[in-house]
Amino acid sequence: MQIVQPAVAGTMESSDIMIRIEPGAGGIELRLDSSVLQQFGKQIEAVIRAALGELGVENAKVTAVDKGALDCTVRARAMAAVYRAADREDYTWEVKA
Repeated sequence: MQIVQPAVAGTMESSDIMIRIEPGAGGIELRLDSSVLQQFGKQIEAVIRAALGELGVENAKVTAVDKGALDCTVRARAMAAVYRAADREDYTWEVKA
């Protein structure tokens, strides 16, 4: 998916994550701020990158502010932000076992 405009998904509430995506060049540039960065930073980053990869995003600037979100929430917020940033509404939501 091609990122064409800035978009945000999520909140700054406890147990949530706010993800902002905007057009970028030269790959995925990810900046993560989290209260649990030392313990779970690599996992949060991996979930965001996996979600972007599943949607075919190759170039984007991503800023994520985590407040203790679970992996499923991180993935959902990343996907919602991508669809908004790509100005697409042809959602393909599915539950992964």
